[in-house]
Amino acid sequence: MTNLSRRRILQAGPAGLGLGLFGTASAAPAAGTDSTRVRMSGDGLGLTVSEQARLLSRLADEGRIARDNYSNGGVVAELEEAFAAVLGKERAVFMPTGTLANQLAVRALAGPGGGRAILQAESHLYNDSGDCVQTLSQIPIVPLGFGRAAFTLDEVKDVVERTAGGRVARPVRVISIETPVRRKSGETFPQPELDRITGYAKEQGIRLHLDGARLFLQSACSGVDVAETARPFDTVYVSLYKYFNAPSGAILAGPRALLDGMFHTRRMFGAGLPAAWPYAAIPLHYLPGFVARFRQAVETSESFIRNLGGDDRFSVERITPGTNLFRLQVAGARTETLRTRLRDQGVDLPAPRSGGAFLLGVNETWNRAAPEDLAHRFRTAAD
Repeated sequence: MTNLSRRRILQAGPAGLGLGLFGTASAAPAAGTDSTRVRMSGDGLGLTVSEQARLLSRLADEGRIARDNYSNGGVVAELEEAFAAVLGKERAVFMPTGTLANQLAVRALAGPGGGRAILQAESHLYNDSGDCVQTLSQIPIVPLGFGRAAFTLDEVKDVVERTAGGRVARPVRVISIETPVRRKSGETFPQPELDRITGYAKEQGIRLHLDGARLFLQSACSGVDVAETARPFDTVYVSLYKYFNAPSGAILAGPRALLDGMFHTRRMFGAGLPAAWPYAAIPLHYLPGFVARFRQAVETSESFIRNLGGDDRFSVERITPGTNLFRLQVAGARTETLRTRLRDQGVDLPAPRSGGAFLLGVNETWNRAAPEDLAHRFRTAAD
């Protein structure tokens, strides 16, 4: 892959970058990567520190890393332009973490005076970000859908109407939606309800943020283009480390009017890194053709499941509506013995969950073996 010029990005457009121009491209493995092992957990390749360092060295030697200046310009700007085009947004801004990307999106969308923000009770922003929106941006949060991946339009309407009619007006200004929802094993927000909620929000003048940390793998599983999913939302966040294999980082995309000056706010929160190129070069390397490669991995997993279907020792529990995770129960085999035997055959399993089931995660490493061969390894290890 050569460096992406702005002209090439704009000429290709979202479809070209997502599944057309880049649909048949393949990211070369990192120098020194064990390209034969299949890692059945996590969303990405699971690159080691040494593998990431060797890949950065190779990209630098090939002249594919232009240094940035306090997270502006250079390869960081290339990354931002590439993701803006793929996501169908006017602008994108690099952030060192998804926590900051989500918070600054909600903060900017709420505007002066704050207002309230609705989000899922099971979302990352509500559970894993230290109440950053409330504490640092003074925006009250209203969580909905406790114990579920999604909430309903009726729940949203109830909050909007109740807060608008309070003794002190503090209306809902923002709705943030995460999909897939990691705390619910990769469940997605059901599209029909999502369409109703986003349509209602537009009618009410409520702005929308998409926590799409795993949006690209959702696209590979659903067949829906990332730009189409992101279209109703004002802003969208995508993780760079979960499956684009960066050491850290996030992308926040949206309208120019909102994001052109966002680097000032980023610095205000202590996130204007003097050099962000290590976090930008790796995901820029893996972005071309990602959805096509991940879709192939999903197809491999489906064929693997079918191959195990005739063996009573194996049972699969689907997660609906799910993405790249499923549960595999193996009867009559000690889990640690099974893991050891498979490790010796080049397959790495996660630790079993309560009840002995394995929560398996599909990622690009599933492309390293034929599904029939993977099924054979499992049957052999379970003997």
